[in-house]
Amino acid sequence: MNDSAQQLSGDRRDLRASFRQELADLEGLALDGLDMAIMQLQRATEAVEHQDMALATAVVQGDDEIDQRYLMLHERLLALLALQAPVAADLRLIAALFHVAVTMERMGDQCVNVAKLIPLDGHHPPVHAILLEELGVMGRLVAAEVAQAKRAFETRDLALARDLLLEDRDVNELNRRVFHFAWQSGADPETREWAMHMILAARAIERIGDQAIDVGEQLAFVLTGTFEEFRDSSHPSASDAADAI
Repeated sequence: MNDSAQQLSGDRRDLRASFRQELADLEGLALDGLDMAIMQLQRATEAVEHQDMALATAVVQGDDEIDQRYLMLHERLLALLALQAPVAADLRLIAALFHVAVTMERMGDQCVNVAKLIPLDGHHPPVHAILLEELGVMGRLVAAEVAQAKRAFETRDLALARDLLLEDRDVNELNRRVFHFAWQSGADPETREWAMHMILAARAIERIGDQAIDVGEQLAFVLTGTFEEFRDSSHPSASDAADAI
């Protein structure tokens, strides 16, 4: 091999190493973005439990940081695609990271949705202690789900990702309980209005749990090359139904 060919080969290796390092850095930034979403969810949950309008305002303001992280990831992932033609495995990871970035941003939006409900009922709303307790448990369970989704993705643990479905069952049950507590909150118009707002808060928190499962589904795509919608035994997939025939 002559000197020019050796130089070209070395340049390609350098480019490939640079590409791999940038991809690893972007994965780290995307997964750290899930930590940002967890922090926002924890603050939104605390704001709901204590009907804390100041903390709710901080949650709304804190969403800018998540939005900036999303925009930065979007721009750098696009730039990475423009620099090289990734092989199939790398392309799957890039596509998944785009999705994780979008999911992180939407989790932040749901936290804002929760926070914006709190000031609607004033400084002394007619609260129901049990309903607030259920909402607090929901928020903590969903924060744990997001942390589990992050851990599954960074360790490439597909079993841990699929286990999110089991964790999400408790969240769904709490969401139903919040609805029933709110529905039975009494005839007072102010109390019922506050309770309806808490139903919306519960729905937003429950949706973040669904989005954590979305992250797990993206891991399945990275590892297998096939998109897999996680389903529990009460909602069998089309392939499961076909196997049963």
